[in-house]
Amino acid sequence: MRNAIVQIPDTRTANERRQVVRAAIRQLERAEIYLGAVIYMELDDREARRAVTRLRAEVESLRRYLAEQRSGLPE
Repeated sequence: MRNAIVQIPDTRTANERRQVVRAAIRQLERAEIYLGAVIYMELDDREARRAVTRLRAEVESLRRYLAEQRSGLPE
């Protein structure tokens, strides 16, 4: 897995590309958990809450996009 991630994108095999996308999806899922934890800290800052909410939406959107791309990668 690590080799697939650090390899130059043009030289990755289809399987390595799937592995990299899968790893990216997992990292985004972890980011979602951390951002959720920040929300529950109940910061008394409306702008901070708004920014975290926006980040969560963008992370989720990117995760969905990558999941769609992964399903379209050749076996």
